[in-house]
Formats: sequence, C-alpha cells, structure tokens
Amino acid sequence: MTVAGTGARARVLRTATVVALLCSLAAGCSSKESMFDDGKVHVGAKGDQPGTSFEPHDGEFNGFDVTVARELLTAVDVDSPYFSGVLSKNRAANLQNGDLDLVAATFSITPQRMKPQDEGGEGLDFVGPYASTQQGILVREEDYGQYKDHDDLDGRLVCVWEGTTSAQELKGPAYDKIRTVEEEDAGYCIKALREKRVDAVSTDQLILYGFMNVERGLRVVPGIRFGEPNDYGIAMLKGHREDCERLRDALRTYVNGNDWDRDFQNNLPKVPKADRDEARPTPEEIDALSCRDKPSNAAVG
Repeated sequence: MTVAGTGARARVLRTATVVALLCSLAAGCSSKESMFDDGKVHVGAKGDQPGTSFEPHDGEFNGFDVTVARELLTAVDVDSPYFSGVLSKNRAANLQNGDLDLVAATFSITPQRMKPQDEGGEGLDFVGPYASTQQGILVREEDYGQYKDHDDLDGRLVCVWEGTTSAQELKGPAYDKIRTVEEEDAGYCIKALREKRVDAVSTDQLILYGFMNVERGLRVVPGIRFGEPNDYGIAMLKGHREDCERLRDALRTYVNGNDWDRDFQNNLPKVPKADRDEARPTPEEIDALSCRDKPSNAAVG
C-alpha cells in the first residue's frame, strides 16, 4: 500500500486525521480543513448491487448511490471522486480507520450510527436521506405465486448479508418462524437463490428491484414488507460538519429539481411509481437526519 504523502504533506494529513478522530468523539465539532480542498475524495460504494451501487468493471462504478454522490460532490467542486468497493459489514470501520472519506452504499441512517463514539455510537454524520425504502423479499419467478404475506415465509430459508439493518430486522421475535442464513454480500445470496439453496433473499426493496432488473427469473414480492423505512445517507466520520452541511444543501437542491426523478428512473426502472414517490425525501426529512448526532424529530429514523 502506498503511503499517502511524505514530508510536509504527510504531517498535514496526519494532523487532519488526528483532528477528525478527536472530533468524532465530540458532538457537533468540525475540523479546520475541508476534505474537499484538494478535490480528491475517496468514496466507498457497493460493488454487487445493480441499480443502487455496482462495479461492472474494475474501478468503474454506477447505480443510484454513485450517481447521487457524484452529483453532490460536483456541487461542492469535486469533479473526480475516487470510488472503491466496500462490504456492508465494514462501512463504518472503513470510515473510522480513515480508509475512506465518504460511504455511499445503501447505508441506512440510524440513531446508533449517528451517535458520537464517546456516547457508545459509531460516530458518523450522514447526508440524507437521498432515498427511503422498506425491506422486502426476492424469489424465483417459478415460486412467485407461493408468497402473498409474511406467513408464507414461515419455515422458509431466507438469505441476508452481514452488517445490514435487514439482517437485524429478521432476527426480531416477530419473525422467529423464518429461518435465515447470513452471507458476506449480496452476490452470494443471489447465487444461493438461483441454485435453490435458499427460498428467498431479503433486503431493502430498492436493492431487490435493482437485481430484478438484471437477473432474469427473479421477482420482488411487492406486498411483503418488513419494518420501518430505511433512510439512505452518505456517511462520513464526525469532525467535518461544515463539509456535511455543504453536501446537505446540495442534496436539498438536487431533490427539489427534476434530476432526482430522472436519475432514479434511469438506475432503477423496475421500481413502481408509487414506491418511487415514497422513496423521494422531503426537505424536512433531509434536515431531520443530516449532519446531526441524533434525529431532530423522534418520529424520524
């Protein structure tokens, strides 16, 4: 691995990292230097979720998460962000370790993730939501008619992946009759579904519709949903509050125009219009969850 810099530049980078780590332990502070100053921003994205965050070729990322991140960064004069793959289970750790500046990877905003580390949280700031969705299931088309409600999943084996809110949801007592298996990432679950080693795959419906668009013979069951909506945000380590607020303002502008709807449809064409309308955030929702140590409204999140 190449060292980021030597001499004076290395000292600046080490100082900035120390400041960010110290700030991540305290609520609402901001480091003196912007992560956007040199125009080089390292963004973590998923590599195996077509439609939301996908790497079809090495170093080439696309999907709605990536599109949103590029749009917001362009608004703050970062024209060429560098994207690399990240696993769901490692998203927070990669930010905390300084391996990434931002994560745009269907990362759900939760109070635990927003809470400062000295209060037992993960110490992250989020810009979002840029989309919201409930958890659902994906099944083989030949079995589609067998699933109409939650009871039809009793005794079935459902694949989820590690480090996701979806995996946590199905561990709840309300779903104790559903058997689950955890894989490392989405690709393993889709392969297991195709090979009939599991009966269904469960995660956020937007992600599932992305798979449905490219994986022939697989279908989302629209009537089966789990839990509260998951609100996606772009995450960063606390300590960059001013940068966070600049991205938040850019998100407000993006969502209020026509570009959000165009980009959503281009990346996720199989999502029904009613679900697309539900996925679109309001300015109030963005304000409630962006650049905070906890949701501003107890009813949100």
